[in-house]
Amino acid sequence: MSVIQSHKFKPFLFFALALACLLPAISSPIALLMGFTLASLGLVPDNLDLAKWTKKLLAYSIVGLGFGINLPEAIAASRDNIGLIIGSIIFTLVLGYGLTRLMKLEQKTGHLISCGTAICGGSAIAAVAPAINAKNDQTAVALACIFLLNSVALFVFPTLGHAFNLSEYDFGVWSAIAIHDTSSVVGAAAAYGDEALKTATTVKLARALWIIPIALLSAVAFGGDRSKIAIPYFIGFYCLAIAIAYFLPQGQAVYEVAFNASKRILIVCLFLIGAGITVKKMRANGPKPLLLGVLLWFAIGASSLAYILMTGQ
Repeated sequence: MSVIQSHKFKPFLFFALALACLLPAISSPIALLMGFTLASLGLVPDNLDLAKWTKKLLAYSIVGLGFGINLPEAIAASRDNIGLIIGSIIFTLVLGYGLTRLMKLEQKTGHLISCGTAICGGSAIAAVAPAINAKNDQTAVALACIFLLNSVALFVFPTLGHAFNLSEYDFGVWSAIAIHDTSSVVGAAAAYGDEALKTATTVKLARALWIIPIALLSAVAFGGDRSKIAIPYFIGFYCLAIAIAYFLPQGQAVYEVAFNASKRILIVCLFLIGAGITVKKMRANGPKPLLLGVLLWFAIGASSLAYILMTGQ
């Protein structure tokens, strides 16, 4: 065994690169590519629970971002886009149901991919899967498709945003609606600008609140267990952070540190997500789940962009 693949060197290299993601020189796409490269080369420590650490760090980073959000602006952004949020969720779920039947894809897998696209990627899948008694392989396939498309979004969305000359506000709304996971939404928006980041985070988490009713409806539709729904409690702490920053403005210096630190922690999350993606895993899933994910993603991305351009938000 070579030195670089030894059981001692792999953890050192992995954690060294993870810590490097805290540096300003490492952007969201670069962090994702670093993680993907390590995974493809077999250099990710075998005993590391990537999903667990990603989930925890993402929750902490989202709460920290709340300290940089202006409360009146957050309320306005959520209120002004509530129609787009609800409409996009219903449109995606209905289209996903139809395409799943048309493609003769396994129903629960199709529903998980649809929920992940409609609401907030991996978090929605994690919440809905136990509610519909999905098997581990069905959940894994859905997560793999969503994570791959999230990775593409980090590169594609900022480029398209500039091509269509979107304002930071409009890009924030579009990314919150059309990108699956909160991590990639925030990553893409952060690359576009601070206003885009704040708008995207607020709208995305307003959208994420729909995890609970959709999970309940899913449990009813599939005859699952409503008591097993995983509620994303970090959304409540995010709202609390916004309220603290608004009602206790004297702590502004501390809030800025928390906000900036959270942005860097999010980059680490993207590194961990990349480390969980390999070409081998994607090939094992077959073409249909990924095709469904791509079609749904294109539909919601194109329709929401058209709406934003037409309404001139």
